[in-house]
Amino acid sequence: MGFFTEPTAYEKTILSDLQGAWQCLRDDVAAQPGFEGWERALFHIDEAMSWEAVRDLQQMQRSLVLVRNILQQGDDVPLAVTESLDAVNELMDETLDALAQGEID
Repeated sequence: MGFFTEPTAYEKTILSDLQGAWQCLRDDVAAQPGFEGWERALFHIDEAMSWEAVRDLQQMQRSLVLVRNILQQGDDVPLAVTESLDAVNELMDETLDALAQGEID
């Protein structure tokens, strides 16, 4: 029986950028707790990063809308969180465009 080897050639896609943006948003929310809605936002960010959402970008987009609404309703949301949210929004739009153009599967 042979051993499977790890592939060495990876192609970076917009999906990896999107995943990175979600991780940055999660890190920023977790690093600066205490503002209104931060715990709920963190829960839904984790949901958006789940395998189910990665396989269904429409589900991820719905989670993004929910996270955005939670954060916009909160008081004193740190600037870093707002900036990370903007980055996720931008990359989500780019990803959905790339999907519609057939650039990603």
